[in-house]
Amino acid sequence: MTDVTDKLLVIGGPTASGKSALALALAEKLGGSVINADSMQVYRELPILTAQPDAAAQARAPHLLYGVLGIDELCSAGRWLEMAEAAIAETRAAGRVPIVVGGTGLYLRSLTGGLADIPPVPEAVRAAVRARLAEIGPAAFHGELAAKDPEMAARLHPSDGQRLSRAAEVLAATGRSLADWQRDTPAPAAQGLRTILVSPPRSDLYAACDARFAAMLDAGALEEARAVMARPEFDDSLPALKALGLRELMAYLAGTLDRGAAIAAAQTATRHYAKRQMTWFRGQFLAGYTVTEKLNERSVTDSAKKIIDWVLTP
Repeated sequence: MTDVTDKLLVIGGPTASGKSALALALAEKLGGSVINADSMQVYRELPILTAQPDAAAQARAPHLLYGVLGIDELCSAGRWLEMAEAAIAETRAAGRVPIVVGGTGLYLRSLTGGLADIPPVPEAVRAAVRARLAEIGPAAFHGELAAKDPEMAARLHPSDGQRLSRAAEVLAATGRSLADWQRDTPAPAAQGLRTILVSPPRSDLYAACDARFAAMLDAGALEEARAVMARPEFDDSLPALKALGLRELMAYLAGTLDRGAAIAAAQTATRHYAKRQMTWFRGQFLAGYTVTEKLNERSVTDSAKKIIDWVLTP
């Protein structure tokens, strides 16, 4: 096969779309290493609920940046990018093809489009923004942001307090929208970049979301949630609590939701998140190749072959 060690494959797509299986198939065929670009799969305490590759998958090809942080650590886009660049360099030094895969749009954009060089936000501004968010709640805070910065408000979900506060603090500290800073960011020279989007039919995606959460429960997701709640560093502000389904399972364990309601709520939240991801990818991820079919064992193999042919095309 033609040498492909100069290539950098970046695979994006929504949760439960099959992108990890595709990345693994490509890694096996190309002699690659799979590099995580999911903001929740970096947490070592949540391998089941964040759908990290299991031991069998990791035995088939090297996997990097999975389970590398504790649940009390914040993984910003900047921190992830530093780790990802090191992982890409390590992979290439070993003569392997780096295959970055994940659904966290900001991580993928930082790798393929660069990070905005935003001045540091003073702690007083940051504290004031956080206090206002806590006072009125994310939905009302989203409304306030929309009045001042409609472009960023349109990009963000009304319940995403972390990103809402980031947009508000940048505006307050610099007088410019975060969107303006991002537009001024020079694109990095990503050597050999090939971008791939996994975008299955919506009905198949939603069914996969539901089925995967059921499989997580069978694999021990409830015990994983119980263990997180029992950890000494546990509190309601932990970054890892954004893992899909975790809060719903904790509500069941705390007795505020029955089991059926917790499962239904987690599955609904997962489908809604997948929908938001697809909206982002279709609008902001410039894909060189798009996989539109439902990915199963056979179609993953077929798609991998087609992608390799595309990657090898001059």
